Amino acid sequence: MRITKYTKMTKYTKIFFRIFRNPLMRMDKSTIQSTYSEHLLDHFRNPRNYGGLAAPDVAFEEFNPLCGDRVRMELRIREGRIEAARFVGDGCAICMAAASILTELIEGAGIDDEQIISEAELLSSLKSEIKPARLKCAYLPLAALRSGVKIYRATA
Repeated sequence: MRITKYTKMTKYTKIFFRIFRNPLMRMDKSTIQSTYSEHLLDHFRNPRNYGGLAAPDVAFEEFNPLCGDRVRMELRIREGRIEAARFVGDGCAICMAAASILTELIEGAGIDDEQIISEAELLSSLKSEIKPARLKCAYLPLAALRSGVKIYRATA
């Protein structure tokens, strides 16, 4: 079935696409655990800091059209430091876990630093070997963070 803008998606069509878009729903448990670390899976299943902030100082959303990942980072900044960080999004296990871990890593960080956090720090905190084809998934929350902070610096 080809989905066009004129095709009405039913409840069952949405479920079908969600199952077949998310590779974790097609894998058995042993394959998932051998592919990703328990740390990464824990952040995917129980994301920390998920949800929006009431009045964010920074809000920026990034989207990866190749895989369909979407993540929005929201920050509250006080005295040049990140006081609170939250995220909202829909994506693969790597993207959602990276966003969850990223929000924990950046709280209390100064926004005047050129790089609040490096790609290497984020990848090492995932505690999984991420294949080159999936690096974009891991870097998407970081790209949203950097773009939002860049706009905030320019306007502040």
